[in-house]
Amino acid sequence: MTQFIDFNLIEPIQKALKEVGYTKPTPIQEQAIPLVLEGHDLLGIAQTGTGKTAAFCLPILSLLATRMTRREPKCPRVLILTPTRELAIQIHQNLLSYGKHLKQKYAVIFGGVGQGNQVRDLQLGTDVLVATPGRLLDLIQQKHLKLDKVEFFVLDEADRMLDMGFMRDIRKVLPLLPAKRHNLFFSATMPPEIQTLAQTILKNPKKVEVTPPATTVKRIQQSVMFVDKKDKLDLLVHLLKNENLEKTLVFVEMKHVADRVSEKLQKSGILSAAIHGNKSQGARQRAIQDFTHDRVRVLVATDIASRGIDIDGITHVINFELSNVAENYVHRIGRTARAGTDGFGISLVTGEEKSYLANIERITRQKIEVIEDQPYHSVSAARADVMSVGQAKAQIEGRRQRPSRGGGARGRAGGSGGGGSNGRSGGRSAGRPASASASRPGSRPSSSTASRPSSRPGVQKSSGPSRP
Repeated sequence: MTQFIDFNLIEPIQKALKEVGYTKPTPIQEQAIPLVLEGHDLLGIAQTGTGKTAAFCLPILSLLATRMTRREPKCPRVLILTPTRELAIQIHQNLLSYGKHLKQKYAVIFGGVGQGNQVRDLQLGTDVLVATPGRLLDLIQQKHLKLDKVEFFVLDEADRMLDMGFMRDIRKVLPLLPAKRHNLFFSATMPPEIQTLAQTILKNPKKVEVTPPATTVKRIQQSVMFVDKKDKLDLLVHLLKNENLEKTLVFVEMKHVADRVSEKLQKSGILSAAIHGNKSQGARQRAIQDFTHDRVRVLVATDIASRGIDIDGITHVINFELSNVAENYVHRIGRTARAGTDGFGISLVTGEEKSYLANIERITRQKIEVIEDQPYHSVSAARADVMSVGQAKAQIEGRRQRPSRGGGARGRAGGSGGGGSNGRSGGRSAGRPASASASRPGSRPSSSTASRPSSRPGVQKSSGPSRP
């Protein structure tokens, strides 16, 4: 069985890994680290939560330390490009942890905050720069940053870049990089545009694929609850009253819905916080920290967080609203079942969203269990006709103009450093939401797109993005 000590990583990194408790690599780390150390370009296909940050950071830091290149102002030696502020911050924190015994400097730049501290860090010189596309290009245009000395280029979450509309920015960055460089390219899925981009960037790459595209982690127990839109909030509160849902991430589609859901949970005595693109960077980081350290039990988020949060111990993911993009479902529920633990993904589905569900089942090639024994089970939603995703999307977006009780619509910045610790917290075990005392034994789940209505009352049982 491979251990981290078996890799040809330099001693200061091995020491840091021991201090944070890393002993056995994940599959992508086991495959990718030796290839990067050997100097190969790498195409990594892996879902969130597979450990890919360490898969590229560890060998890069090790190789960087063996080279005699001097650090220069405004000229990073490594560029890690990532789609969201949250993910950029977390990669930077990991760098500080892995490189705490190295004489390297790491910096992170992203939009939504003042650029003063970021410019200062660049002027002092940095070995590794983690950046979001918008702020990177802004600082290049202002001549605070040059990319002509980059030795390693990492493009992380490439398919998310596509989803968020950053392909044009990426294509602006590529000509600014030196022709001779070491390239690492990571994506959870490989749609045609991403395949073309990978072919443009990579030279004779080695491919590492630890999970087939658009599949879900096997340790996640998935379920669907059909519900009328007006009852969604009540069903969500009902589920979260069960304390077995220890650390729960709730996904919604709209920013204002995130706030509304969080407010409802708070009023119901359930400690929660919300994050979305309209929140300030400080507010978003406070919410993430409160969730990480169990000061709130529930974090309500839009998809900006579905692959921008890396928090251990999430026991449940609830899709309060399904995305019309099947891959988003995969990324959302991938926030749970980390580090060998079990996890639970629950989707609250209206009749209109049933078409999204059918598409998810088609893409992931699996039927998702339907739980009828819940107090808000909707027979009409369960029996709803399945239409195309486009038709369902148009219908849902049209109805969002009318408010409803169930969640419908109403009308210091990154710094550099060379030290820090970032340990892991252990995963938690969790069970299915408990049935109420009125629950009857012997109820059977049904297939989600052909579910049978219960014969008795249920019992408890994208416009253009802003630059990050």
